[in-house]
Amino acid sequence: MNLIVAIDKNNGIGKNGDLLCHLSADLKHFKEVTTGKTVIMGYNTLISLPKSAPLKNRRNIVLYEKDIEIEGAEVVHSLDELFELIKDVDTDQLFVIGGAMVYTLLMPYCKRLYITHIEKAFDADRFLPEIKADQWRAIEESETMEEEGIPFRYVTYERI
Repeated sequence: MNLIVAIDKNNGIGKNGDLLCHLSADLKHFKEVTTGKTVIMGYNTLISLPKSAPLKNRRNIVLYEKDIEIEGAEVVHSLDELFELIKDVDTDQLFVIGGAMVYTLLMPYCKRLYITHIEKAFDADRFLPEIKADQWRAIEESETMEEEGIPFRYVTYERI
């Protein structure tokens, strides 16, 4: 399983149910990496998406404690249910896309992290757990880019 997220200098990922900033290059990168794959998210992430709808051209799985039906998505209520549902899916095809609680729950099961490092600190209220150097190593890193005065770079980490 993989994890994909944009983080600021303090591991911040969001505030008030929204991204810290909207970088069109990063949103395009997210789409390229996850299209055709299975994405796993919490309910709050689902409702933060455009039209509060599942992402197109992806299998959408929502981890949510309440028993609801979501058109275009599969709802699971526990990690056991999630792991049963994805047991036959190639782990390279699985992407955890948020939010903070789902990242915290599933990061220990991930083998790769696709991180957009935003080289700026924002006022965040949601955070990604620390990427510890004794657990992760960078295997790919882009040059620093800039959009709307905000520098960022993509780094792929692999579990050690």
